[in-house]
Amino acid sequence: MATYFITDAHLGSGADSLQREKDMVRWLDAIEPDAERVIMLGDIFDFWFTYKHAVPRGYVRLLGKMAQMADNGVEFHFFIGNHDMWLFDYLEKEIGVVMHDEPEIMEIDGKLFLLGHGDGMGNQDRSYNLLKRVFRGRLNQWLFAGIHPNIGFPIAYAWSGSSRKKHSHKYNGYFGDEREGIFLFCRRFQAERMAQGLPPIDFFLFGHRHTPVVRPLGNAQYINVGNWIENRDYAHFDGERCELRSFVDQ
Repeated sequence: MATYFITDAHLGSGADSLQREKDMVRWLDAIEPDAERVIMLGDIFDFWFTYKHAVPRGYVRLLGKMAQMADNGVEFHFFIGNHDMWLFDYLEKEIGVVMHDEPEIMEIDGKLFLLGHGDGMGNQDRSYNLLKRVFRGRLNQWLFAGIHPNIGFPIAYAWSGSSRKKHSHKYNGYFGDEREGIFLFCRRFQAERMAQGLPPIDFFLFGHRHTPVVRPLGNAQYINVGNWIENRDYAHFDGERCELRSFVDQ
């Protein structure tokens, strides 16, 4: 049985959003025979807001497939990203997905993983960290819930697209071990664990950067899973090795 990781599909953005969703369902079909768990590392949706009595339209193919697999015993985890941080408990209640608000350590087949989306890590974007606290404030969430979706969602999608264009230079390749905020955070995290006599992390897996990369981190591995937009990237863990793959090649 295997564990699969996927990140940064940004469903709902771009003219090819529906095709990306269909490809993700085909990917889930392909991995279903040996998938013990599927871990989504955030920004699967370009925007989402969980209302009390309504559900945003779209994504029925993906959500239906996830529900079917979960009913058959596949374990789903979702680490919220900076675009889908307002998912709240919808996937948890409707499908049984285990939701994670922050990076967490998970033990999988005897190996330790540090997992998360990756936004705001490394203290290299203090303005974003401030904005993140604003978006996670209950008052602001309550205020947005009071806006009619016909108004609120176009505003949110426009802001999301504008933000992505403004910061597109930040997703242009791997900048090197000494300039990558997520990698630097992981290296510091590992050093602190070892200084405390705690077992070291074996694998660090994140998204957010849209750049698939595997880097050694001492005896561990740092892996950025990439994105589902251009390359249909994902990661596969068989109990011993964790490697990047592309669904385009299959």
